[in-house]
Amino acid sequence: MTCDVFALANVGVQGLHPYQPGKPIEELQRELGLDNIVKLASNENPLGPSPIAMAAAQASLKQMHLYPDASGFELKKKLAAKLGVGENQFTLGNGSNDVLDLIARTFLGAGSSAVFSQYAFIVYPIAVQAVGARAIVAPAKDWGHDLLEMAAAIEADTKVVFIANPNNPTGNYLDRESLSAFLAKVPEHVIVVLDEAYVEFAGVDDFPDGLTFLNDYPNVIVTRTFSKAYGLAGLRIGYSISSPQIADLLNRVRAPFNVSIPAMSAALAVLDDRDYLQRSQQVNSAGMGQLCAGFDELGLTYIPSVGNFVAVELPCDAVPVYQALLREGVIVRPVGVYQMPNHLRVSIGLEHENARFLSALKKLINEGCFDQ
Repeated sequence: MTCDVFALANVGVQGLHPYQPGKPIEELQRELGLDNIVKLASNENPLGPSPIAMAAAQASLKQMHLYPDASGFELKKKLAAKLGVGENQFTLGNGSNDVLDLIARTFLGAGSSAVFSQYAFIVYPIAVQAVGARAIVAPAKDWGHDLLEMAAAIEADTKVVFIANPNNPTGNYLDRESLSAFLAKVPEHVIVVLDEAYVEFAGVDDFPDGLTFLNDYPNVIVTRTFSKAYGLAGLRIGYSISSPQIADLLNRVRAPFNVSIPAMSAALAVLDDRDYLQRSQQVNSAGMGQLCAGFDELGLTYIPSVGNFVAVELPCDAVPVYQALLREGVIVRPVGVYQMPNHLRVSIGLEHENARFLSALKKLINEGCFDQ
């Protein structure tokens, strides 16, 4: 082929680098021939899927020759009843990442800009750049969103502000009072996306429920997912809640069958599995305490987190430590792509998985792995 196909791509796409997920267990098995591997890299639910959700997904397979309900009627109905909003306020996505991309495609383009924080979720700059919009990165404060800087960063061409609460990969959060004050400052023509992928784990009294802002701020979109606390990451299903007008616009862009029948069936079932959600939260709370106590014992600094992960700071470049942990059969996540070269993000696992990671980390310290 003599045609330069790279030059045919949109300018924003030309400058993108693919999203780098956590290393899959199968990949490490192929590379090192290991059998006993612990993965604490992708903020997945360590309990595995809810048995109720799994049974519902399996039962739905007899319909796999059919297209799914493009409207997601039953799931929207159940979510609306659970969350106290209208059925016409939802947009379903192939994971909440899909919805974030829909928002960028709907409201951004060449000649517009979007604001997000330093150390914020890497999908925001990818989605913004892909549609040819300009990214404005507001400086962080204590590894988290500085809402004063973010408000000041809004320019005349700004159409969207992305806020992750809790934030990934740092795990910190914005309290109700701070977020309310920020929303009052944002011009009404600027869309504010409250990305609440980890909301079920927050568990702090002053954490704001983004849905409470929808009536007063029709420019707010709340995104959520079934991937984390509900254990459906592999089925890819998430959603947004917004004003009916915004939902209508997003649904015009959304692919008509972007959520599969098994995904919707599992989501419908897991919403009724309160025991699974409670156990997920309990395991996460205990595991967070276990990891943080272990870091304290090892003399390592970490960022206090209300997600299902914690970012620990090493006294050296984190990549060699990450690679050494791989050889120990432990997968975590280096976050140099977030301008955090000395941090590892560690997902909360089961008790024995957390212990395995801490033991491997201690071994590396004793072997002088940190002496670089």
